[in-house]
Amino acid sequence: MRASATDTTAGAQGRWAILALVFGAVMLNYVDRQILALLKPMLQGEFHWSDRDYAHMASAFQFAAALAFLGTGWFLDRVGLRRGFALGVAVWSLAGMAHAFATTVTQFVAARAVLGAAESIGTPAAVKSAATFFPPAERSRALGIGNTAPNVGAILTPLLIPALALWVGWKGSFLLAGGLGLAWVAVWLRYVPAAASVRGPRLEVPWLHLLRDRRTLAIAVAKVLSDQVWWFLLFWTPDLFHRQFGLEQGALGLPVALAYSLAALGAISGGWVPGWLLARGWAPERVRHATLLGYALLVLPIPLVLVASNPWVAALLLGLALFAHQGFSTNVFGLATDIIPADRVGSVIGIGAFAGNLAGMAILELAGWSLDNGHGYAPMFWIAAFSYLAGALLVRWILPRTAYADAG
Repeated sequence: MRASATDTTAGAQGRWAILALVFGAVMLNYVDRQILALLKPMLQGEFHWSDRDYAHMASAFQFAAALAFLGTGWFLDRVGLRRGFALGVAVWSLAGMAHAFATTVTQFVAARAVLGAAESIGTPAAVKSAATFFPPAERSRALGIGNTAPNVGAILTPLLIPALALWVGWKGSFLLAGGLGLAWVAVWLRYVPAAASVRGPRLEVPWLHLLRDRRTLAIAVAKVLSDQVWWFLLFWTPDLFHRQFGLEQGALGLPVALAYSLAALGAISGGWVPGWLLARGWAPERVRHATLLGYALLVLPIPLVLVASNPWVAALLLGLALFAHQGFSTNVFGLATDIIPADRVGSVIGIGAFAGNLAGMAILELAGWSLDNGHGYAPMFWIAAFSYLAGALLVRWILPRTAYADAG
């Protein structure tokens, strides 16, 4: 794929510094969004939520993020990373802090909705950073490193938040996490060079054309069938350990952190494996489809979580699935940068993330309904088992044979 004209303006050192800052923002993104899941036992006891109430809060986040994804990619393509990303992080940090002042389900839903809308800027910003500042030979590695950020956030949050909540209370936890985001904004605006403020060229292809493009459809399908599983596990895993193994607030962190540690390794592998295969003469198209299929097969054992004998076995099985998810997801992003020109990749990723968040909202609501009606977690885990395999096969079927040539 063609490299953006701004690739060389940042320089090699500047490119990696920008990636480090993007990494930090996305990590904080996942701290803010996961706090509610980890504090669910404490908050459910205080506010007497039902599982459907919690599902509605999670769905509000997903729905708001889905709608915002339709605009955040375009927004970044138009105004540049520096200003656009700073505004998004500032808004989501304030929304995270607003949770500390919520007292009703409606107020929590409102805070989650604003948080979800603002946090939608994280994914297109990360992918656009790789597409804009990194040459094709380094792009998969940059995406793999960047895609570990959600996992680092998902590892640190269960290790720190339960203990922090017992120390400063749930309100203090929300306030501290949001404050870290505001501090990041100050560092970003002070440090990031002018190269990251460059506006993208005017989008020459209308949105309707993007929606009709089979390359966009392939990315959207892949996001739908993978993101729904990620969001389900992100919002419901702490409850699963609490419900299935009787783990209390202070004991939830370690098994959840173990699962997401394996997810981080999956993201790294998702960037390394394609480079290894390319170095051995594999064609880029063959590399992407083979890696998507390989990671999809690793998710198949996930229903065994439901019969695991202890939380550590369950954490390892979940970790295998999360490892595979992140490898799969990294290669979906890599596929997007391979086949879609850099001046519109943010918009296409936004469309894909919109579809993926709507699918996430649906499975979150299904989980609330299933648990409230006595069906447990089984329906969601069986969906998860085969979702990635369906995604890998559909992407291969949807993409035109000229997809790579058209992007050149």
